[in-house]
Amino acid sequence: MRKILFAKLKESVISVLPVTAIVLILMPIFGFEVREIVTFAVCAVFLILGISLFNLGADLAMTPMGEHVGTGLTKSKKLTILLSVCFILGVLVTIAEPDLTVLAKQISENNIWIIIIPVGIGVGLFLVIAVAKIVFHINLSALLMFFYLMMFAVSAIMIDSGLVDFVPLSFDSGGVTTGPITVPFIMALGFGISSTIGGRDANENSFGLIALCSIGPMIAVMILFLFTGNNVEPEVYPTVGESLAKFGEIVLDNLASVALALGLIVAFFFILQFTILKLPKTRLIQIGIGIAYTFVGLIIFLVAVTVGFLPIGYKLGQKLSEFNEIFLVVFGFVIGMVVVLAEPAVHVLNKQVEEVTGGGVKKLEMLIALSVAVGISIGLSMIRMLFGFSILYYLIPGYLISLGLSFFVPKIYTAIAFDSGGVASGPLTSSFILPLVVGACGAIGGNILTDAFGVVAMVAMTPLITIQILGFKAVMTAKVRTKLAMKRILSADDEQIIYFK
Repeated sequence: MRKILFAKLKESVISVLPVTAIVLILMPIFGFEVREIVTFAVCAVFLILGISLFNLGADLAMTPMGEHVGTGLTKSKKLTILLSVCFILGVLVTIAEPDLTVLAKQISENNIWIIIIPVGIGVGLFLVIAVAKIVFHINLSALLMFFYLMMFAVSAIMIDSGLVDFVPLSFDSGGVTTGPITVPFIMALGFGISSTIGGRDANENSFGLIALCSIGPMIAVMILFLFTGNNVEPEVYPTVGESLAKFGEIVLDNLASVALALGLIVAFFFILQFTILKLPKTRLIQIGIGIAYTFVGLIIFLVAVTVGFLPIGYKLGQKLSEFNEIFLVVFGFVIGMVVVLAEPAVHVLNKQVEEVTGGGVKKLEMLIALSVAVGISIGLSMIRMLFGFSILYYLIPGYLISLGLSFFVPKIYTAIAFDSGGVASGPLTSSFILPLVVGACGAIGGNILTDAFGVVAMVAMTPLITIQILGFKAVMTAKVRTKLAMKRILSADDEQIIYFK
């Protein structure tokens, strides 16, 4: 166990160090107080510890739980039970998702459930659709095309109803649902179901669940605003001093929310254990240990980002706005490239992609593609914030390109790409990048709801294109190699042919 934990710590240090180093270099230049610099550095250390413990817990508990549930329910051959359980689990894992909580608190700290409940229902419903896709072998590209068109149709109705301010926020709600809790559980659930059903498309079918579960929350939140017309006002970000003064309260709040969220998942899992799964005692002990690691890791992670990263991100955005516009865009690109490395769920996805594809898609290739994609998305978000145009000018062409590419690349790359979009927009995006953009937007006098929110949606969109380009490159490379091999065979000299008598 110690060796595994040490490996996780090493991986987390490599992931978090780049973004931490960049921010620590800039803080003295921009006149941050010593207390703020020390707080950020200490929080970065705890962030590393939190990610390490969580990743270990995900390997020991969340991933096996999802896989066992998927396998056990599929073997029962009771479709109604399978879909009902998937809906309930979709709602529960979403409630447990830390980056959704972080986003909800930035929108309405006094009533976070106004966002969390519809988002949870959206994930639950679309997890049912995703599982039905595996069971009935429905084409993923067709489903994505249909539901994205539905999503843009609902957003058009929102604009026509005078709710344009809430369109970026609705798109952001899809990105934050697929984080460190949801990704390992849902991906393992899909793998368990697809491996049990089997067939030649088993590997391909194990992906795509995250992609569909990202769409449900966006449509659900849009419908919420259409029916309630809720006038949401972004919360005022605390300073480091205010966060430190409320440190005990922050710890207790996160302790209670993580305990409730994980407790619901564990309780429901044990109900399934006694009724359907019947796992051996040794397996349950391993899962129990993993849940403990997940619990502690999540609390440390959330406290670190709340106390250090959220207020520093906001203030850094304000300071960056004092420089010229080109610097702001370039900084957005660079910080986007490195911040994705610190997202816990990204490493879970990359590992599973390499395993399922048998090394056909390397972890390093995925990481580079995601890093470039997120860098581009933050840079483009800075441009949008500066000029104040609608996020739809990015999202509509972006999704049309990504859906168009799905017809020219292997289906497994499309499924991986759309999963990657949701995974890249994790807790650090909502707790550091979003406050950074909000801080810059507020400092230049922009509309925070329309110009700053939407950055999470951008982070979720760009990987769809870059990963599929990676797939297109793989297809073209294979075709070129085949063509060259055939050319060498056809042009071979007859004298080199050996005849046997």
